[in-house]
Amino acid sequence: MFRLISLLIGYFIGCISMGFIVGKITKTDLRKKGSGNLGTTNALRVLGFRAGLATFLGDILKGILAFFLCRAIFPDNSLLAGIYAGTGAILGHDFPFYLKFKGGKGIASTIGLVLSLVFVFSPLFGVITIGVGILGVAFSHFISVGSIAFYISIPICAFFLGFPLESIGIFTALAILAIWLHRANMKRLKSGTENKFTLHKSVQ
Repeated sequence: MFRLISLLIGYFIGCISMGFIVGKITKTDLRKKGSGNLGTTNALRVLGFRAGLATFLGDILKGILAFFLCRAIFPDNSLLAGIYAGTGAILGHDFPFYLKFKGGKGIASTIGLVLSLVFVFSPLFGVITIGVGILGVAFSHFISVGSIAFYISIPICAFFLGFPLESIGIFTALAILAIWLHRANMKRLKSGTENKFTLHKSVQ
């Protein structure tokens, strides 16, 4: 039962869409601009660096808040409760019910979950997985490539660091979901039409 409750708590926290909130503040509906996505990348490209940073940090906090809240509620199953809650936050971010289930791709909220696990399980987990994502962006200049590399590295790294098998299964499912959500990006990468990431163009 703690799994379902944690997942639901995380989902409703994840439904707090920072991209939607930032868009309301700036009188811009990100669902109708750029890629139509409510995540950091679209906020960065459409609204600039400050809006992108606010979206990014807010979405990271959702994963952290969900993780530690459910960890406190279920101390006897704290690790798995936190992971299920973090997973719920990612799903809430990706599929917010009040926005017709159209949200972001969960990258920042997943970073929040990873950072939470850095504190309670292994710092190496965050160093490796986030490092892989950063290197993916640095070498390819595509956020989508770094994001996919980041997600794929999570279950692999969790396996070698000795995470519970149940959590590795969850991370694998999240990686598959992330790849599916990036399917349009992969098509653009294949056709050579994907937008490259250059930070200086986004700073306002």
